[in-house]
Amino acid sequence: MLQYSFSWKQLSAIAGVSYWRFYLRLFPGSIKSPQIVEFLKALSATIGRKVLIIWDRLQAHRSILVREYVEQQRGKIALEYLPAYAPELNPVECIWGYLKSHAMPNFCARDLIHLKRHASSRLRSMQRRTTLVTAFWKQAELF
Repeated sequence: MLQYSFSWKQLSAIAGVSYWRFYLRLFPGSIKSPQIVEFLKALSATIGRKVLIIWDRLQAHRSILVREYVEQQRGKIALEYLPAYAPELNPVECIWGYLKSHAMPNFCARDLIHLKRHASSRLRSMQRRTTLVTAFWKQAELF
């Protein structure tokens, strides 16, 4: 019998996926508007050109803070939304499914730092596999 207990809070992830790679950030706690703005800033800096964001209807995605930040970018970030209740159309959901089912099944972290390091390592490994990223698009029926 395996028994495991821990008392750390939670680790949340935010990701974006293009045809050739995905971008991600891990945050302690839950993802809220400030973390989304931080992610959008990093994404824009990394990509360096206009970005089209297609995302689900999470309340934080539609918040005033996020909307104001996007408006301040004067067209450098365009937003579109997936239909409600359509996770099968979101290739980012494929990243999380693959991470949980294939890259980190049965992983028991000692603490939040251990989880963050291991998840980051597995996600970076997944990022380098362009055929895997392409498969996420095909699985999401958006390719």
